[in-house]
Amino acid sequence: MIELPVVDGSKKRKPDWLRVKLPIGENYRRVRALVDQYNLHTICQSGHCPNMGECWGAGTATFMILGNTCTRSCSFCAVKTGRPPEYDEDEPKRVAEAIKLMQVKHAVITSVNRDELADRGAEIWYQTVVNIKGMSPGTTIETLIPDVKGHWPALERMISGGQEVVSHNMETVDRLYRLVRPQAKYERSLTQIKRTKEHGKRTKSGIMLGLGETTEEVLTAMDDLRTHGCDVLTLGQYLQPTKMHLAVEAFIHPDQFAYYKEEGLQRGFDFVESGPLVRSSYHAERHL
Repeated sequence: MIELPVVDGSKKRKPDWLRVKLPIGENYRRVRALVDQYNLHTICQSGHCPNMGECWGAGTATFMILGNTCTRSCSFCAVKTGRPPEYDEDEPKRVAEAIKLMQVKHAVITSVNRDELADRGAEIWYQTVVNIKGMSPGTTIETLIPDVKGHWPALERMISGGQEVVSHNMETVDRLYRLVRPQAKYERSLTQIKRTKEHGKRTKSGIMLGLGETTEEVLTAMDDLRTHGCDVLTLGQYLQPTKMHLAVEAFIHPDQFAYYKEEGLQRGFDFVESGPLVRSSYHAERHL
């Protein structure tokens, strides 16, 4: 086990390996126009994703359904929180139409948490996948689904539309869960991944680094995920979206990310995407 030097996030500016290009280009403008035209939300925008320019420039985007207001108050997330308005029943069709116009081969769909809904938004999830498959039968789909708080019938509906990959992010290690995800539970998220795998789906999860976790804790989280049937793992650097969110404890060196990738592959993950700028939907088309 190694513990490479890190850059203290509280005292230094972002290191050079975290610099990204500004979003430009014809494809970027085309994707943005489609998102605006169909009144859609993307986690690329709401989550302040550093890869938005690269992904949109390649003609892909991660769509966020069920609105852009989350019922959770996770201390790392840039998506606004509060009581969401009524959801739009036409949203699944609009998302499917936009994906068809974009001609994407692999679509990623995520959502805010809708804990106030009896079905956690499961029906909209199901209809979105079914509509995409109906309009673009050649498009493969990854759904990055929220914590259903143990409402397993809702989970079953969410994952039964025909998507190829189902992702649910752990986000951090067990010790930091109360701080990072106060309304979630480490074991419950692991159980959700296990149940998803038992339904025959390709499973995926992601962890942010730089929140104060140790190398041993990251490796333990990997072991827990493998024990619960996780096939694909992403690891990336946490970046503080605003001063109101958790501060970055450390900027993890790219060599440490490379070490985690090797450790993950040795543990039996089919695919490990590990790097400072990696986000859960980054290069998602490779995870099939």
